[in-house]
Amino acid sequence: MAATRAAGDTGRGGGSPIHGWPAHPRARLGGFGIEPPLNDMERMFQQTLRKFALEVMRPIGQRLDRMSAARVIAEDSPYWDFRRQLLDLGVRLEMLLALPPEQRARMFCIAYEELGYGDGGLAISAGASTLPHYLSALFGNGFLMERFPEETLGCWAITEPDHGSDTLDPAGMLRHPDGRHGRPNTVARFHNDRVVLNGQKSAWVSNGTVAEVCILYCAADTGDGPDPAHGCVLVLPLDLPGISRGQPLEKHGQRGNPQGELFFEDVEVPLDYVLAGPEDYQRAVYCILTEANALMGATWTGVARGAYDLAYEYAHERRQGGVPIVRHQLVAYKLFHMFRRIEASAALSRRVVHYNHAADLPAVQASIAAKITATQMSFDVASDALQLFGGNGLTHEYPIEKILRDCRAAMIEDGSNDVLALKGGHYLMDEDRL
Repeated sequence: MAATRAAGDTGRGGGSPIHGWPAHPRARLGGFGIEPPLNDMERMFQQTLRKFALEVMRPIGQRLDRMSAARVIAEDSPYWDFRRQLLDLGVRLEMLLALPPEQRARMFCIAYEELGYGDGGLAISAGASTLPHYLSALFGNGFLMERFPEETLGCWAITEPDHGSDTLDPAGMLRHPDGRHGRPNTVARFHNDRVVLNGQKSAWVSNGTVAEVCILYCAADTGDGPDPAHGCVLVLPLDLPGISRGQPLEKHGQRGNPQGELFFEDVEVPLDYVLAGPEDYQRAVYCILTEANALMGATWTGVARGAYDLAYEYAHERRQGGVPIVRHQLVAYKLFHMFRRIEASAALSRRVVHYNHAADLPAVQASIAAKITATQMSFDVASDALQLFGGNGLTHEYPIEKILRDCRAAMIEDGSNDVLALKGGHYLMDEDRL
């Protein structure tokens, strides 16, 4: 039998690091959670964005939340201050896309978690704005990248008045056997060297009321009638003749994200604006669903961390029964479960983004898992946080009730969680065994 090791002997040729611990050990985590130490570039990036989140996004988001939807997009609105200061930060897609996959994935997660930490609605607006340029880059379309640089305010239009999350299922894999998609609300008719657009996109187009450029997903008609299963994707300016917009949408949460309808009446665009034709449409839906859902996971993890930090600070300041409420067992219990859920969501979303940036073919089921986990978790954490605030949490004096409303909207946008779960389950199936 081997001799018992002396106390402090690690068996690795040196003394134990335990001897350097305090007598009463208590680790303190950084603002980015349970994560191996960030390198110098990552740490500066995270700190810069956290400062921006706290000093710019959060106060502007709270001001926008109290405004009418029309005031949010007015010329003198704080929304435009946010846009200017966001661009002044100098965070560019080209910079991120030039990094090696692992580094790029870490930087994407830092960026979107910190934007979410500041304000969920503004973070979604910022993310949607980049999609026309980002998807053009992923498809390697240099013309569209140059025509619409990332500073251009963009939007993503896919859902329609009669077609919500089912627009994310063009192959009909989730449809009831007796179900039919029905006539699409927006159709792109290909005619010689032109595309003619007619129809309407729903009021849920993020940035729809203010965007300069749109990445548009719609049914295509190449001569045999509109076919939603073989649609097309266009990247087009929104100042063309025949394009109009609906009224800004008044809504429950994410009021800093300006949403509204888009209308197309005999809008003609050259074929140069086609990012993906009918033969590439399934790839294009898979691509944007993979990218958007993964970054939704990071964003709403950041939102939840913001809610947790507010509750954590309040629990140390608010006194009840003669002590800070954090000393009460139930409060500490709730904070711990909020903490562990956030860290589990962060681990999943960061792992998914890392996997998808490194893989030859990203996994849409992984992105869906990250989105559903983070959005549901953020709502649960925000609800628990509001409970710790008690009656104060229901007032406008504290931002927690706004965060709860923002989180509720996240479980519907970019595909409702219920429909996405069905789609994710379908992608888990092994078709070779069916």
